[in-house]
This record gives sequence, C-alpha cells and structure tokens, in this order.
Amino acid sequence: MLTLAAFAVTLGILIVVHEYGHYVVARGCGVRVLRFSVGFGKPLMTKKFTPNGTEWVLAAFPLGGYVKMLDEREGPVAPADLPYAFNRLSIYRRSAIVLAGPVANLILAVVLYWFLFIYGVPGIKPILGEVPLATPAAAASLHRGEMITRIGDELTVTWQDVSWILIQHAVQKSVVEIETRNERGEIAVHQLDLSGLSSDELDNDFMEKLGLTRFHPDLPAKIGKVLPDGAAARAGLRVGDEILAVNQTPLVHWEELVQWVRQNPGLPLTLGIKRGGVYSQVKVTPASVKGTGHSSVGKIGAAPMVDPALFAKLVTEVRYPVDRAFVQALRKTWDTSLFSLKMLGKMVTGQVSWKNISGPITIADYAGQSARFGWVPYISFLALISISLGVLNLLPIPLLDGGHLMYYMVEIVKGSPVSEKTMEIGQQIGIAILLTLMLFAFYNDINRLVVG
Repeated sequence: MLTLAAFAVTLGILIVVHEYGHYVVARGCGVRVLRFSVGFGKPLMTKKFTPNGTEWVLAAFPLGGYVKMLDEREGPVAPADLPYAFNRLSIYRRSAIVLAGPVANLILAVVLYWFLFIYGVPGIKPILGEVPLATPAAAASLHRGEMITRIGDELTVTWQDVSWILIQHAVQKSVVEIETRNERGEIAVHQLDLSGLSSDELDNDFMEKLGLTRFHPDLPAKIGKVLPDGAAARAGLRVGDEILAVNQTPLVHWEELVQWVRQNPGLPLTLGIKRGGVYSQVKVTPASVKGTGHSSVGKIGAAPMVDPALFAKLVTEVRYPVDRAFVQALRKTWDTSLFSLKMLGKMVTGQVSWKNISGPITIADYAGQSARFGWVPYISFLALISISLGVLNLLPIPLLDGGHLMYYMVEIVKGSPVSEKTMEIGQQIGIAILLTLMLFAFYNDINRLVVG
C-alpha cells in the first residue's frame, strides 16, 4: 500500500511540475492554454474556472501528462485569436516554452537538494569492512577499518559520496587514486583499478564486486528495531529479543545472524531466542530480495541494538549554511544530469548494459523503499527521478521536448519550418524508439521480479 501511495505521489509531483513549467512560460508568452492534463486518455475529472480559460484535467492513464495550446496546425483558429496561437510565436519563444518543462524538473531537483543540504543529510562514514580476497579492493591493498577520505580530487564524507564518485569513474573504466586514514591516523594512498568491471556489473551491488563493504562492528545478536511489514514482525520478534541460535547452531554476533538470513532467502529458519529471561523458539522465513547480479538474498526486516556512543562514531551528517547549500544543490543537480547523459551514451555504444534501464515497476518499488526509510531518503529519491525525467525529455527524440527543440534548430538553419512529411516520419521514428525503451524497461522490471 505504501509503495503504491509513494509511487502515485512521485508521479503526481513530477508530472505537475513538468507540465506547469510549460504552462507558466506559455502564458507568459501570451499563448492561450486550452488544457492542462495530468495523465492521458479519458478524463476522470475536469474543471474550468472561466468560460474561455484553461481546462484542468485528471485523466485515466497517469504515466505522463500534457499541455494543449491554441495552434493552427491542430484545427481552425478564429482570426481574433491568432495572436494567442502557439505556432504564431517566434522560434525562440516556442523553444522557451518547450524547454520549460525539463528545466522545471531540474529546478525542482535543485530546490529539493537545497532543502536537504540546509536541513542536514544523515550518512554513514566511509569506513571499510572486511575486504574479500581476489577483488579490486584487495589488489589495491585496502584494509578493514580504514576510512576513505578522498577519491581523486574529491573529498568523501559518507558512503554515498564514495559510491557516487566510484560509479562515475567505473563508467570510464579508469584507475582511480584513493586516500585512506586508519585508526592510528596514518594516511595511505591506493590505486583502485576499475577497468575490470563489465557493463553488466554496474548495478546497485557494484561496490560489493569491488570488494568495498561498510564496516560492521561486532554487535551482540540483540534486536533493536523491527520493521512493521517485515518477516521478523510477522514471526512475532520484538525489540530486545536476544538471538542465541539459528537452526540449533549457537551464535554470538549480529553479523552471524545476517549471514544466516542472507544465505537462506525464502527458507524457514528456527531462531532460539531469549525474551525476559525465558528461552523459546521462533520460525521466521526471510523475504527474497535482489542481491548481487542475478542472485537473491534473504531479509527479515530487523536491525541490531546499537550502543548510541558506538553509533555516533559511525555516522555523520552533511549540512551547509543556506548559501553554500544552494551551491551544493546546483552542483549535485549538474553532476547527476551529466552522469545520466554519460550513462545513456554508454548504453547506446554498448559500454554499459541496457539492464540499467528501469521502468515503472522498479521506480514504484524504489519509491516505496525510500518512503519506508523516512522523508529524507524519499526527497533524495524524488530529486533523482526529477533529474532523470528532465534529462530524458531533453533527448533529441521526436515526441519528446528535445525532439521539438531539434526541429527548431533545423528551422533556424534552413530558415523555414520542418515539413509536415518530415515531422510525420520523425514521429514514427520517435514512437519506435520510445516503444523499444519501454519494452526494455518493462522486461528489466519483470526480470528483476522473477529472477531476483
């Protein structure tokens, strides 16, 4: 239920902001806007505030929206209304109206990131956990307990910084310099080779494939948090329960329980627990979630009890004054936009797998997951998706905003509008490209659900 609600809110915000960008600039240029629709297809709700005003519509198919403007190409226009027709505008004003939608999405991302950087974004310090043998991290002589302080020329404060910077270098298949500081304060510089990662490995688990895992202290196997919709809650586990054994095998540390759970997705486990001094057994079946590559791992929706003093040593918060927060928000939006374009370019040339394309099912899943973790992760997710929508719409594909801008550039060069025949052919090409992308996205979504 939360997933559907979060997905609906996400779509609603992104569509309204995008179309409102078109609407505001169109009105500012003197164009009569006939309809503002959230969704396609049959109208479910309509509202008109004045007889000749804009018709506001909520339509049946919500995966998009549109702004319909007065235009001679779409039907007869009364002579008195010609000054308000879109097609009568200069090419620069038409371009501004078309560009306004994607720009509105990018502005939304800047505003959201600005707010987050002012409020403060919690994060986990980039302290390394166990470094598996035969991984790029091991080859770079990285060790457990070292904190990554710099990658290339960029300082790293959180694991999110490390992941974001490394995936940008991984796309380029480069060798990157990593600076670390150990518990004694000693600085070391390492060379991490990212050229060995294949295009299929640049997914959510690419950090594990590099051998980079977060530091986990030796915590007691005692439950400190139970998610309300997880397997642990369904099994009746409670905060304060001490896990003594799994399938009659004694355990001491939380990480041992994690390994049992991860290695047994969908398989029942018998936990020996102590609650209030009384020993009992509880059966819990870990949910199966996507892990590294095509494998699945188990998850029960429980977190360990952590000493606040230890927790404080492992977490940090990224926060800036108002002016610096705005600069950081601009930079974050710019960097993410450029990275999105690079990824698209690498997909076209085959350097990055098409498996990275996500459709509505995956987006809905991520919307729900981020909402479960709190409003800060959800706002971060919303900003990221808003950037993706803005960048996607700027691609020079007919039917998208970028396709219209491409036609206007041709018009500037040749001195006359693109012919109806050319636009018709372009429309067919655009439909074919978008349908292909949608098929890839839905295939990837379904494959993630089936394969895990």
